[in-house]
Amino acid sequence: MSREIKRIGVLTSGGDAPGMNACVRAVVRTATNHGIECVGIRRGWSGLINSDFVPLNGNSVAHIINKGGTILYTARCAEFMNPEGRAKAINTCKLLGLDSIVAIGGDGTFRGALALSRQIAESGQKLSVVGVPATIDNDIGCSNYTIGFDSACNTAIEAIDKLRDTMQSHERCSVVEVMGRHAGFLALYVGISVGATAVLIPERELDFQNDVVEKIRRARLAGTTHFMIVVAEGVGKAYDIAKRIEEEVGIDPRVTVLGHIQRGGAPTARDRETASRMGYRAVQVLLEDTGNRVIGTRGGDILDIEMEEALNMVKPLQMYRYEVLENLTQGARFRT
Repeated sequence: MSREIKRIGVLTSGGDAPGMNACVRAVVRTATNHGIECVGIRRGWSGLINSDFVPLNGNSVAHIINKGGTILYTARCAEFMNPEGRAKAINTCKLLGLDSIVAIGGDGTFRGALALSRQIAESGQKLSVVGVPATIDNDIGCSNYTIGFDSACNTAIEAIDKLRDTMQSHERCSVVEVMGRHAGFLALYVGISVGATAVLIPERELDFQNDVVEKIRRARLAGTTHFMIVVAEGVGKAYDIAKRIEEEVGIDPRVTVLGHIQRGGAPTARDRETASRMGYRAVQVLLEDTGNRVIGTRGGDILDIEMEEALNMVKPLQMYRYEVLENLTQGARFRT
């Protein structure tokens, strides 16, 4: 079943992720090809409350597929979490004549979209919303992959490779904190890719003696004179880990917190291509009139899932990746 759509609002919300612009471009150009107008809502849900918008067309999204960040800006909005704030957003939807919204972001973005749609439905009107997962944390339960993850991993890997050069020259230990919020996807993926001595992730209870101290000792006995410890921010502060290493091993670690550098830079090919397919699918879902949905990936395919069901899904970390790390580094007593 298809429906007539006149005007789509598109926004980016929460933490920015490389590839968001590619997704915005895909939504706008797909909609334009179907004769649908697009309105860019700036600064996420805050922009919908404050009527902060810009008209978009196929030409206005030219040359943004390679740009990091988001041309629509992004923000977190506490006011949108209450019915009064959403009522203001509903007035903006009425003013602009929006009958659909594509919300690009993470779990909080989707929950906001669903709450808005339900509140509008209570008034007897309809607003279809589609969520597109974009977060470097890769922690959206309904999707194997989220826009921005690959770019963030590559940024962290490039930085750590450079750190390794100087750590090797000075025969030192480096403790690197990467982002990921409460998930260890980014840390583990990066840790395997750089051949880290140890990777600390929130999904695995930390045994400091076995997970850090003994791995450094085994590496030293195998002939390694420099050590790379990757810490997910959900585990704790890298400075605290470094202090314990100094106390228990007697070496003087250097700490690097990569921070928001992981969110910046041009998106990789994977993020540009995935974002383009997701944005295209988001418009197709709206045209099919299948209700509020979240776009996701599974086995390389793009799919869509009912939004409430999607929000209840949990994605466990694939712990076999940790086994890979163990066997390729100190678990087998090799030099990193």
